[in-house]
Amino acid sequence: MGKFQTLLNNEKTSGFVLIACTLLSLFMANSGFGESYQSIWTFPLGAHSAEHWINDGLMAVFFLLVGLELVDELYRGRLSSFQTAMLPLSGALGGMLLPAAIYLMWNAGTPTASGFGIPMATDIAFALAFLSLMGNRVPPGLKVFLMALAVIDDLGAIIVIAVFYSSAIDGMFLALALGLFALLLLLNKVFHVKTLAVYLIGGIAMWYCMHYSGVHATIAGVLLAITIPNNRDLTQSPAVRLRHALHYPVYFFVLPLFALSNTAIPLDGD
Repeated sequence: MGKFQTLLNNEKTSGFVLIACTLLSLFMANSGFGESYQSIWTFPLGAHSAEHWINDGLMAVFFLLVGLELVDELYRGRLSSFQTAMLPLSGALGGMLLPAAIYLMWNAGTPTASGFGIPMATDIAFALAFLSLMGNRVPPGLKVFLMALAVIDDLGAIIVIAVFYSSAIDGMFLALALGLFALLLLLNKVFHVKTLAVYLIGGIAMWYCMHYSGVHATIAGVLLAITIPNNRDLTQSPAVRLRHALHYPVYFFVLPLFALSNTAIPLDGD
């Protein structure tokens, strides 16, 4: 178990697993079992497909974990000063606005101009996977910067989609989700509630409301991460305990499923 535990703890391992799942999925989708393989992810589970629940449900847990890591960096890490925190924010804004501006410059006055939001998005899961493959060759500060940049970029893309491309935003559910976010913040900052279960139950309710609001539900994971207590003087704060508990399930279950379901792409050119 010692060697296996060491393997799991190696940050390169999760990156290799994600890349391996991607290659396996592409192979299966373009093999003789392609249609059967794709039907696994399009199989309806209630109101939506299996792929939809992975992207909107399980990936919210991934965003929760990444959000917890970033909040920890804001409290006691490399983003704890205003100047360093503004750096990834500025980079993300530039990374969204510049590609959109170039796209609009080349497509101005055409029917395709409305697609300006497409080049704004970054796939954070694969970005972090490739980063992890580089191991210790990447300075820790650069990893934190790129992680923060990718999260901000992803959230920005979600907001752009909600504002410019979603025609059916349910204001009531969105207001309920934001109200739950505010309530959880109050429980943390004003009433100093440290019981993790309270935040998890509230987070599930917030995810439900966000999902049915028409806004991509993964944003609920980041919002929940902001509300969970992460005190400077608590080495085992609720946020720290949850972060440790989520590490293996996210990197060795959620992300592999995400890769398998989202890269089942036939390459036959039809």
